[in-house]
Amino acid sequence: MPHPAVPERAREPLHALVVVCVLAVASIVIAFLGATPVRVSSSELLGDVRTPGDDAFIASHRGGGAAAPENTLPAIRAALARGYDYVEVDVVLTRDRRPVLMHDSTVDRTTDGSGRVADLTLDQVRALDAGSWFHEEFTGTPVPTLAEFLDELARSGQRAIIELKGEWDADAVTSAVAEIDDRRLERRVAVASFDARPLALFAAASEVIPRMLILKNLPDDVVSAAAEAGVRGIIADRKAVLARPEVIDEVHAAEVRIVVYTLNSDTQWDAVTALGVDGIVTDDPRTLSDWQRGNADR
Repeated sequence: MPHPAVPERAREPLHALVVVCVLAVASIVIAFLGATPVRVSSSELLGDVRTPGDDAFIASHRGGGAAAPENTLPAIRAALARGYDYVEVDVVLTRDRRPVLMHDSTVDRTTDGSGRVADLTLDQVRALDAGSWFHEEFTGTPVPTLAEFLDELARSGQRAIIELKGEWDADAVTSAVAEIDDRRLERRVAVASFDARPLALFAAASEVIPRMLILKNLPDDVVSAAAEAGVRGIIADRKAVLARPEVIDEVHAAEVRIVVYTLNSDTQWDAVTALGVDGIVTDDPRTLSDWQRGNADR
C-alpha cells in the first residue's frame, strides 16, 4: 500500500533537519582529521632521494653569513631573496626562556656585549649591536627573536632548518611550536639538534613538525639511530660521510635523507655530490648555486 504523500510544508523542516545532521557529521569528521594531521614525509620536506651526480639542495648556513652578519635579519632576507632551498639558523634561549637567533653559547663573538646568552634577559640581548663586527653598514643590527625570523620566513614562502642550541624544556618547546603553528609553517620548518632530548620534546608537542638529527660521528647503525630519534633526515659531518659513503644508500633505503655540513669549496661540493647526498649546508650558497649551474651546463 503506498504511503500517503508528505505535505510540502512538512517536507521543509525534514529537509532542514537532514542538512543540519549532515553538517554536524561533517564537522565531527573534519575536527577528527584536524586533530590527527598527516606527518611531513621525507620527500615533502627534503625532496626525492638523490643519486650520484644529482644536485643537492642548498641550505644557507647561519641565515646567510657570507652576505651579512650571521643569524641576523639582513642575512636572512638576503638568503630568502636569492631563493636558496633552505635557510638554516641557530636558536638559543635567554635567561627568561625566550628564543633568539645565536650560534654561540655566548654573545662575545658576534655582538658588542659579553656573557652567556642563558645568563642574559631578552631585553639585554636585544640591546646589543650584532652587526658592526661584520661591517660598519650593519651597525646597530639587533639579535632577532625566533618570532621575527618566522615572520620573514612566512612572507617568503620558503623553508628553514632551525638548529636548537643549549638546553630546552617542555614549556619553551611548546611556545616555539605555537609560534610555528600560528604562522602555518609546520610543514615548511624542520628542527634539528645534536641532542636527541629537545627533538623528543618537539615530537611530543607536535605530530607534524619534522625533525633532523645532527651527527659529528656516525654510529654503527645510522638507520636505527634515525628510527629511534624519529627523524626525517640526518645532518652529518662531511668527513664522517666520506669515510663511510655506504651510509648514504643505507639511509636512503630507510626513506631518510642525508645532509652534510659545512662545505665551502668546489672540491668539497664535488666529492659529496658524486656520492649522492641530498643536501649541502654552506656559508657560501651563492657560489655553490653558481657551481651547480655550471655543472649542469657542461
